[in-house]
Amino acid sequence: MPLENRPRLPRIPLSKRNRAVVRALNPMLVTYLEASRDLCETDSILFGAALAVCRIIGAKLPMAGRATQQGSAIPAWRKMIEDRIAKARALIGTLTIFRSGNNRPRVVRTVRMAFAGTNISLSQPDITQKLTERIDDLKQKIAAWGKRIRRFSERSRRFNQNRLFQSDQKRLYKSLERPEVCGAGPGPDQADTVAFYRGLWSEPVNHSEGPWMEVVASQSASVTPMVPVTITPEDVAEVVRRAPNWKSPGLNGLHYYWLKGWKKSSRTFITFIRYRREYNATFVHPLEAMSPSPLMGIAFPFPSTGVE
Repeated sequence: MPLENRPRLPRIPLSKRNRAVVRALNPMLVTYLEASRDLCETDSILFGAALAVCRIIGAKLPMAGRATQQGSAIPAWRKMIEDRIAKARALIGTLTIFRSGNNRPRVVRTVRMAFAGTNISLSQPDITQKLTERIDDLKQKIAAWGKRIRRFSERSRRFNQNRLFQSDQKRLYKSLERPEVCGAGPGPDQADTVAFYRGLWSEPVNHSEGPWMEVVASQSASVTPMVPVTITPEDVAEVVRRAPNWKSPGLNGLHYYWLKGWKKSSRTFITFIRYRREYNATFVHPLEAMSPSPLMGIAFPFPSTGVE
């Protein structure tokens, strides 16, 4: 199943019934994983098994391709403040054109309503100063109302980000980077990606080695290379056991919870390691045709003193 067509796997309750359903898939997964031909098929098997569990237990699955975020309702007090700001701006415009000499009946009527309840008359000699004071007062009110809305918006944004960080960090990071176009559009071409990485890691390159390279080589001749690390299913099971249940590092949408439930299948964990290496190294669909050189290496311990 392509990544863009996959529904987002929900969290399921940690009940005995759900655990029993997950454990029941262990023998079935072993059969299918042993017959898988590449990493794409293996990943589809794991995701399909998780999707089957969700459907068996009756978990609600979001529709693929639809946005999962719901629009937030605007509070009534915010709408009221926005209406006040709109009316104040309109009144400022009317007072400004009256101060500039526009004496149309509609403008005069609006100005009289603005000074209703005060002892100010439009025939006073200092009416221009009173208009200026009234305009300044309205501008200060608009600034105060706008600041109140900004404080609310900033506080709501921090609150929603903190709550999303606790529940789904992956979706939070996506919203921070590209809130609207994240995950949209076609992916990179597979042939171009393979050719790009082959050009980086599979082509021989001749470097110009200076005299200092011979000095470093002679000094490090006595350094023994690190013993190759063999990753066993038990090692992976121990690492995954300490991982958060509902975190998914890659783009495949598979949580650690499902791997914990299928820990009896060693094939699952070994394939999971190989998938993560190649998937995270390319940021595209797993490619079996990639050269293994960028995915494996040996570290050599080297002294930090005595080398220029």
